[in-house]
Amino acid sequence: MIRSIGRLALRRLAFAVPVLLVVSFALFVLAKASPFDPVERYFGVRIIGASPERVAQLRENWGVDEPVVAQYWAWLRHAVTGDLGDSLSLQQPVASVIGDRLGWTVLLVSVGFTLALLLGLLLGTFAAWRQGSWLDRLITGGCYALEAAPVFWVGLAVLYVFALQLRWLPGGGVTTGSEPVSAGGVAAHMVLPVAVLAISQAPWFVLFVRQNLLESFTEDHVIGARARGLPDHLVVSGHALRTSLLPFLTLLGARLPELITGALLVETVFSWPGIARATVEAALNVDFALLGALTVMATAVVLVGNLLADVLYALADPRVALDG
Repeated sequence: MIRSIGRLALRRLAFAVPVLLVVSFALFVLAKASPFDPVERYFGVRIIGASPERVAQLRENWGVDEPVVAQYWAWLRHAVTGDLGDSLSLQQPVASVIGDRLGWTVLLVSVGFTLALLLGLLLGTFAAWRQGSWLDRLITGGCYALEAAPVFWVGLAVLYVFALQLRWLPGGGVTTGSEPVSAGGVAAHMVLPVAVLAISQAPWFVLFVRQNLLESFTEDHVIGARARGLPDHLVVSGHALRTSLLPFLTLLGARLPELITGALLVETVFSWPGIARATVEAALNVDFALLGALTVMATAVVLVGNLLADVLYALADPRVALDG
């Protein structure tokens, strides 16, 4: 099994490298075709008073007028050494921007995604177990409504109710005023963004678990367990849920792009100092260096997530062949 997983990882790595190269090169092509000039963006209104010599020198240093292939090759040579360029909007090296913010995003996403999985398993199981009851209708109806609700709308509504009106929880950032960063303060500031991220992701898991459980109820081993007189809760947890969780593992990798998008919106609404918020700032300020690095990183996360989903599926069911 370990060798099979290793071979799968190598095959996926061989596939991931050209994908990342294509994505990064496509970003350079789009940047070249864009009407925005990074030098003009850097100077802003100050370009009116800047000397032509200084502007020309800056264009030469940045290689703005070189062919796109030459620009990409220069970036790639530096990128493999960890030099991803400089962020024009934040006036920092891109690697430093990512390093400073990555931990906050990982914290928010990991806690929010874990909570979404728990909600999906619990609510999906209860809805299937009580199919047709008021509880099932309440859960499924709420999930369909949340699926249709934009994440930023949910975030703004939660922010308005719990932070502005009730004043139960802080509404943004990781600290209040000039207070130092502490575990308790961060935990309090995490409640609302984590809740919104989890609520925005959970409906797909809830409905997926419910549907797979209902299909499992018609399988022979579940019918046989009920015929032997086992209690319903044992039939659901010990027989139906175990087999219905296998397809659930594949959903984890498929939801990663939506999770990244949801984190981007949540971090923006709650002023969370993470990678997603930096992505918004890079897009608004036409910061191609930062935006390109974050896009490539997001692509890599999706590829790794799909690999982990396949590995988890194989570990849960050894009968699955890891053939790529």
